[in-house]
Amino acid sequence: MQAAPIQERERIVALDIVRGFAILGIFLVNMPSFFAPILYINQNSYWTDTKDIFVVNAIDIMAQASFYTLFSFLFGYGFIIFTKRVAEKNLSVPKYFSKRLIVLLIIGILHAFFIWHGDILITYAICGFVLLLVRNLSPKVMMWIGLSLVFVPTILLSSLLMLTMLALGGIDPYVQLEGLVEQSLNIYANGSFWEITSQRIFDWSYVNVSGFIFIALAVLPMFFFGAAAAKSGWLTNVEDKLGIFRKLWLITFMLAVMFKLLPYYTEKNYLTEYLQDGIGGPASAIFYFLTVVLATRTDIGKKILSPLQYVGKLSLSNYLLQSVVFSTVFYSYGLGLYGSFTPFYGLLLVIGFYIFQVVVSKFWVNKFYYGPMEWLWRAGTYGIRPKFKKDVS
Repeated sequence: MQAAPIQERERIVALDIVRGFAILGIFLVNMPSFFAPILYINQNSYWTDTKDIFVVNAIDIMAQASFYTLFSFLFGYGFIIFTKRVAEKNLSVPKYFSKRLIVLLIIGILHAFFIWHGDILITYAICGFVLLLVRNLSPKVMMWIGLSLVFVPTILLSSLLMLTMLALGGIDPYVQLEGLVEQSLNIYANGSFWEITSQRIFDWSYVNVSGFIFIALAVLPMFFFGAAAAKSGWLTNVEDKLGIFRKLWLITFMLAVMFKLLPYYTEKNYLTEYLQDGIGGPASAIFYFLTVVLATRTDIGKKILSPLQYVGKLSLSNYLLQSVVFSTVFYSYGLGLYGSFTPFYGLLLVIGFYIFQVVVSKFWVNKFYYGPMEWLWRAGTYGIRPKFKKDVS
């Protein structure tokens, strides 16, 4: 049987709504890094205006480490859907999913090195091969592996961080990064395209070369959780699982509040911020997922959230569009506004541009089957040219 991408009638609306919500959350977290050297600064001291500090803290609590983990959950969920549909056609799952990951890797490399350094697609593509190895495991085993990948590294790394804090004492690590702050400000605001490309590669390497294992340990558990949820039919048997969903919703809410607020009711340091992200991030991701799923069962919830499905259907295109537009707005080869914006005004940009994306995405899905990057991804995966434009009279 000929390989073919997922058809419109096969899509799960709730999954698209969650994807659209995740794109908004990722956008909130990413925006400051479009206009400031986020990698090398302490945001709470870099900006001093009250409204900027409020926005920084609100995003830290509500969005940081919550939405790339949510999207990781969705990636794992989508993997199981993909494998089922490929297997139903008597096609090779390893062959087609490997091609899917390779195409994603290429897109991620182009994105990270030529558009914006904060790419997550490379990580998804590399870590995605792990899913092929475990695709036949039961949901229960996948869930236990995911939990082990959250809590075992957290315990070990927490101990290591405590030792690091004792060794460093009161040393401010950001003092040593002041030169990198000035370098980023100068190059992104005034450099040539190729100077900026060199800086992008440096910034990406700064995070990923030595820190890849930490990023992978954040992504992989969510892959397992998402795959386990899909194998258990979370979105196909919602009514049968309402009791479990409500209990899990309450548990993840309490964990999210406890750990996301940890640095605020104790002390901000390496340990509390790591626990905030390491446990609070996954907990809040699953809490957000369940909140959307439960909300879409009500008329008012479905009405409020349904516009997000259009962004979700074009999630890859919308994610990359944000990078293209705002790297152009802030870098020197565009409007050159790098270093001149603050988080509060960045938040206003996020709100305005996301509304624009909802409107444009709705128009697009009425005219086309796929977003441009989704079409390219499918074409590369299946080796065919999927039908692009709908026959709309």
